[in-house]
Amino acid sequence: MFGKGAHANPLACLESFPAALAGEKIDASPHSIWELVGHMNYWMYYEVQRIGGQSPAYPEHAALSWPAKPAPASEAEWKEACSCFQSLLGQLETLSNSSPEVMRRHVPASGPNALPATVEEVLWQMVAHNSYHLGQVVFVRQCLGAWPPPKCGDTW
Repeated sequence: MFGKGAHANPLACLESFPAALAGEKIDASPHSIWELVGHMNYWMYYEVQRIGGQSPAYPEHAALSWPAKPAPASEAEWKEACSCFQSLLGQLETLSNSSPEVMRRHVPASGPNALPATVEEVLWQMVAHNSYHLGQVVFVRQCLGAWPPPKCGDTW
């Protein structure tokens, strides 16, 4: 969950990134880093709830899984989003260390055309989802001249 090999540590990808830039969009990307983090937080929270036996409502439209506003209102709001990201990653990491019995447990299907999945399959989907969007975070940071962060990231 926290980056190995070619994957940068997700927490380091957000490290030292200021709120003032978090809402900036570049021409080549439809989303700001603020929006990307909010979207990842939405789905991590959603899946943690499902794995925990709750039945969160599936969003009627994809747009509902993205932040309603384009940028954080303050440094504190940005830090809260990053703290939430860290906490949710920690919860997913804890789940990934579950017993084989827990990992094989089925999580009810959610959303249109969804099939039931095991806890392990849901966790792998979250890894893939976050990897995709963290690649976008890195790209936006590069375009904004804010890459690499202090603790990670190849520049070549």
